[in-house]
Amino acid sequence: MSDFKNLRSTYPKDSDYPERTHLLLALTRVLDGSLYDALEYPFSTEKNGAGEYIPLAQRRPSARNKFCRTVVNDSVSLLFSEGHFPAVECKDETTRDTLAKLAKETGLNRVMIDAATRGAVGSVVIMLRVMANRVFFDVMPTAYLTPDWELQAPDTLKAVTERRKVKGAVLKGMGYPIADADVSLDFWFQRQWDSLAEIWFVPQRTDDKEKVPAIDVERSTSHNLGFVPMVWVKNLPGGDAIDGEPTFPGEAVDTQIEADYLLSQGGRGLKYSADPTLHLKEPAFGSNAQVVRGAANAIITSADGDAKLLEINGTAAAAVLDWVKGLREIALESMGGNRSNADKLSAAQSGRAMELMNQSLIWLADKLRISYGEGALLALLNMVVAASTKFDLVDKKGKKLPKLSDEDLSLRWPQWYAPTFADKQTQATTLDVLRQSGLISRETAVKSLAPSYDIADPQNELQLIDADPPPPNLPPKPQQVPLADSND
Repeated sequence: MSDFKNLRSTYPKDSDYPERTHLLLALTRVLDGSLYDALEYPFSTEKNGAGEYIPLAQRRPSARNKFCRTVVNDSVSLLFSEGHFPAVECKDETTRDTLAKLAKETGLNRVMIDAATRGAVGSVVIMLRVMANRVFFDVMPTAYLTPDWELQAPDTLKAVTERRKVKGAVLKGMGYPIADADVSLDFWFQRQWDSLAEIWFVPQRTDDKEKVPAIDVERSTSHNLGFVPMVWVKNLPGGDAIDGEPTFPGEAVDTQIEADYLLSQGGRGLKYSADPTLHLKEPAFGSNAQVVRGAANAIITSADGDAKLLEINGTAAAAVLDWVKGLREIALESMGGNRSNADKLSAAQSGRAMELMNQSLIWLADKLRISYGEGALLALLNMVVAASTKFDLVDKKGKKLPKLSDEDLSLRWPQWYAPTFADKQTQATTLDVLRQSGLISRETAVKSLAPSYDIADPQNELQLIDADPPPPNLPPKPQQVPLADSND
């Protein structure tokens, strides 16, 4: 069998790149399902052209699991799907409404889903662009990016540099004057973002090691924002100054590879069972030189001869499936994935019951909220506010947006799972008792109910409540009793 370390040795490796680049590219293969593409032979090929046996580790599995991608998809869905995307809170109501509108127009939840998925390998970059006074967001993988942090503020980017090898044919397609004789050669493509500009460099051949790259003035642009318009996101706590820990550790990848080969072997055994091998013990005689298998063709043997079919029973396949299920449990436990079985649910469960059932997955998503929510998403919103002071921002229809304020800018996260009607009734009763007792305000009560009832703006909801006539049989408002003076 193979493991991830042995599999990585089959990937192409360029010594001009740092080791983190090779690791991120290898983890990206796990994420997109191309981790076996470097293996030459399919699983069904047992011998090469020279008649030599091909070890299993050199074949591509025919049946594959996606344990790691499943955990990534489940955790990201709990972060930024339509029902889990956080609401923007701000002291300035105009800023709150404007940012909520921009989030819808720019598809910010889709951007964050893309970022959290790609960043599962360790890190990702989300870039803010202002083009024609409109706001756009881009997601960039970090395998070929290098951050430079401020010396006195190590959480603030000073610059980000992109440096990768591309073929001359690619550059020629981008409009660069590449000679026909150089289209098959490798060139260094380099860009850099700092607090004032996006700087492009003239591509240079990789054999020009001592030549300093010249700035491509025609393609370079100035933004003058005063900050690097990027958020460098480290996936999970741990890692180093550049990358965080991946969502799926190496041992989970090894377990996934083990399960892939076991399933492939199980399928191989079932194919053999469906087509058993004929074994002849000489001397045996047939009607002609070639023995044709089948019930219509009799095999005549002598007294010393024998003939039998070598079959495989189905118990081995069942044992393989049981072992793969066990490997799945081990892999999900190591990653904090969802190990609940939908077949064992006899009725609809409450939101709280679902939280307890998927507690490990919620813990994983809760840690990702720190990196991608309170870290990345909130930083992007603050960048939009800062950009509104430099540009006259407009919306998708060209309507001018107001100047924004970042005072008390925060995120309000919804519940992990949608409550049932019984949950809603219990919540409403609890909030009503607390409100009648004067322990919470009406605004806090509405904010608590907002995720369950799709209330986008609690402040507007309070205004609508005040505008509505009071319902019949409304109990009188509680009287505020002043607290007794301790000196009395």
